[in-house]
Amino acid sequence: MELRPYQWEVIAPALEGKNIIIWLPTGAGKTRAAAYVAKRHLETVNGAKVVVLVNRVHLVTQHREEFSRMLDGRWAITTLSGDMGPRPGFGHLARRNDLLICTAELLQMALSSPEEEEHVELNAFSLLVVDECHHTHKDTVYNVILSRYLEQKLRRTQPLPQVLGLTASPGTGKATKLDGAIDHILQLCANLDTWRIMSPQTYRPQLQEHNHRPCKQYDLCHRRSPDPFADMLKRLMEQVHDRLEMPELSRDFGTQTYEQQVVELSKTAAEGGLLQQRVYALHLRRYNDALLIHDTVRAVDALTTLRDFYLKERATKTQVLYAERWLLALFDDHESELALLATHGPENPKLEKLERILQKQFGSPGSPRGIIFTRTRQSAHSLLLWLQQQPGLQTVDIRAQLLIGAGNSSQSPHMTQRDQQEVIRKFRGGTLNLLVATSVAEEGLDIPQCNVVVRYGLLTNEISMVQARGRARANESVYSFVATQGSRELRREQTNEALEMLMERAVAAVQQMDQAEYQAKIRDLQREAVVRRVVQAAQRESQQQQFLAEHVQLLCINCMVAVGHGSDLRKVEGTHHINVNPNFSIYYNVSDKPVVMDRVFKDWMPGGAINCKNCGEHWGLQMIYKSLKLPVLKVRSMLLQTPRGRIQAKKWSRVPFLVTDFNYGEYCAQNLSDLSLD
Repeated sequence: MELRPYQWEVIAPALEGKNIIIWLPTGAGKTRAAAYVAKRHLETVNGAKVVVLVNRVHLVTQHREEFSRMLDGRWAITTLSGDMGPRPGFGHLARRNDLLICTAELLQMALSSPEEEEHVELNAFSLLVVDECHHTHKDTVYNVILSRYLEQKLRRTQPLPQVLGLTASPGTGKATKLDGAIDHILQLCANLDTWRIMSPQTYRPQLQEHNHRPCKQYDLCHRRSPDPFADMLKRLMEQVHDRLEMPELSRDFGTQTYEQQVVELSKTAAEGGLLQQRVYALHLRRYNDALLIHDTVRAVDALTTLRDFYLKERATKTQVLYAERWLLALFDDHESELALLATHGPENPKLEKLERILQKQFGSPGSPRGIIFTRTRQSAHSLLLWLQQQPGLQTVDIRAQLLIGAGNSSQSPHMTQRDQQEVIRKFRGGTLNLLVATSVAEEGLDIPQCNVVVRYGLLTNEISMVQARGRARANESVYSFVATQGSRELRREQTNEALEMLMERAVAAVQQMDQAEYQAKIRDLQREAVVRRVVQAAQRESQQQQFLAEHVQLLCINCMVAVGHGSDLRKVEGTHHINVNPNFSIYYNVSDKPVVMDRVFKDWMPGGAINCKNCGEHWGLQMIYKSLKLPVLKVRSMLLQTPRGRIQAKKWSRVPFLVTDFNYGEYCAQNLSDLSLD
């Protein structure tokens, strides 16, 4: 497999063993260039071992195909991802293979694992390839791994792997001025211990010849006017606000800013023991979600989400507060009118614009293939339903399917990782010709025939813009941005175009720096980063020692009933928090049907969902761990009553007391002792 001249140019320092970032546009062959570096590394370095890190499960399979073609069967390759089910340990596979391709989370778990079969050290590898390396910042899993690298580097631990980063979009790190963007690029280079960020200079014309940007078009529309359905939802929200008696609250309904406000209100109400106020805030968020869905897709889709919410409330809640009864009645009293307005109101102008784009692109000769990007899983589902039902699209050859995130969520539907792989396979083969996708498809997805990309009413940063645009790989591709005239989304997209140019200027400035000055800056940034992590670790440890675990009560977030203490909690696999007190079972019910999850775990499988026996609030799920049935709790389902007041934690890792690891043998000895015979 021959490389193009611009690819040879950018990999030259890597072939000499230097750490670099390859910065090439999407579709210009970064993965092929990296595969060649890996091949030469395996050929020339004694005891070489390569690990390729990706940030999306579906990229594991895609990268295996590219690396396998390059390595031509001469070296043992294996892949690891979260959907594999039972498998040998990471460490075992690393010892048996020459090249591993895996999600970054699995390497991080292996680095931390105490089990010999699973554990691996970073210096077991001689080359570390980091795909989409612009994610190596702050507390991302990429940066956690690379922070280990930097700590070992500063301790002069030898040997360390060579690092090869790949990106099309380093970004600006929220900077809007050149100095700030340069600082961001330098920090990225420091995090990846980069000798130089490489892009074609001599062979730049050949790159431009091979790499065609899609033709960008702004497809803008007016707002719905009149909009009786949205007006009705806002009147209902006004009534809820009147009940709250909090005139200081903003009534900027149907915005993400308003959503943040009511989320914060529900948190402070819970901490203050204000049950009714918390319920009003939770229901206001659902109405706001409905307004956002209505703005994105159809009124009937917005009404469906509200109906589903209230059906679930009735089905699960066993203790109903006065505020909840009033809110249920409010919706019931207006549901028929909302249904009438949803079915007889004006069409969404954005959907009308999208319909014309699809009719033009998919009604023309050829074999078009496209992706529509939207913000949420819910809007993706609604758009697919619209595609299937819209009369004007029934005569057009559109074969569409979803491509959304694999993470489980109680609020929105999801796909399993196997579902994702199957959809991508069908899209690549042409069985499907249109994907309705969330950001899961933005990065790395390589479909050479894709020639239509629509960003549908999105409010994102410049990295997402560059990545989504890059999915249009075919010649004479179209990239459409659909939005309302004068909207925040339109202003943000125009800002992103300016930020992309700023990013290019910042990278050029870093490339032109004097090498000695550059290296000095990188060393300083690396020392600062290591010190910062040490300080943060000390702060976390201090935070976890604010209170003794037995002095913190666990309360149901909804009904405030005390159900246990912090000392009842244990950690399984470092992340899942279970309550090991045998008396805890009197406080919850377990559903008959097991929770469906998109992956198979090594030592456990999911049982039923668990809900508060007193009020019906969803708490988490039952874990069947080596035949033991243990309740796993969501942190947001519990309120913590500390000696200094109540708090609602966002993550279990941020609770103000220490949670120890689960000891299987100790638990069995303590809780199964009554089965022994005297």
